[in-house]
Amino acid sequence: MSIFRNRNASLLTKHGKELIIGPVLAAQTGCTVMHTDAYDTDLLGTFTRDTPRHGTQLDAARKKARVGMELLNLDIGIANEGAFVCDPYAGMLPWNNELIVLIDQTHDLEITGFSGAPAQSESAYISHWEDMKKFADSALFPSHYLVIQPTDEYHPKSQKGIKDLTQLKEAFEWAKALSTKGIVYVENDLRAFANPTRMENIRKATTDLANKMLSLCPKCHTPGFWIKDIKRGLPCNACGMPTDEEIAKVWGCLKCDHQDTEGMKVFRLADPSKCSHCNP
Repeated sequence: MSIFRNRNASLLTKHGKELIIGPVLAAQTGCTVMHTDAYDTDLLGTFTRDTPRHGTQLDAARKKARVGMELLNLDIGIANEGAFVCDPYAGMLPWNNELIVLIDQTHDLEITGFSGAPAQSESAYISHWEDMKKFADSALFPSHYLVIQPTDEYHPKSQKGIKDLTQLKEAFEWAKALSTKGIVYVENDLRAFANPTRMENIRKATTDLANKMLSLCPKCHTPGFWIKDIKRGLPCNACGMPTDEEIAKVWGCLKCDHQDTEGMKVFRLADPSKCSHCNP
């Protein structure tokens, strides 16, 4: 039986993440998520640049998890932290990386789940209402909320959580009246409850976490037995030289030194299109 079954875990969030994370973990692991919003997580960083995030994505998630554990006096803490970057392939499209961490004080464990996927994260400088309506359509408004600031993204004032056309028109006129250049800055609201595309990616990261919670080391039975390294060098089918394509996965334990290698005995060759020698 899983060490997480019938145990309670804290989840500190003010953005509705418990609606996704709780049901996934309950169904897959038997762990019950206890929600708290008694600490303002915006103090740890905001997407609208009001408060910069200190430390890494994992640092912020760990901080949230530990604060939640203290608030609810629990020995398991769960927390999520998102990041928005350019896609890892062409570097041209908005991309969302979601990380979710579980800290188990009783068993001295830290397990992380992750998912990266295309993001709904658009922004624009706009001076006319008709252009604002066009932007809203492309930004998947109103299912995805918007944020408006006067002049540019560095203006200290903003209106967040804009979710209907009347509110958008009022925010546009407010921002334009305060703007020093007659333009406003508008972007997708990236908070979880305001961005269904991000919420779905949080669900995928939670599923990844649940799978790791249930994966036990064959030697010591510690949860979190997962891929820790990828060996590359699959030979090219044309020239035989090693490529950057995967040749094996190395699975490892969080506690002991046990490892399993998956794939080394499988005879495969890489497509020449993936070969830097054939395609320099």
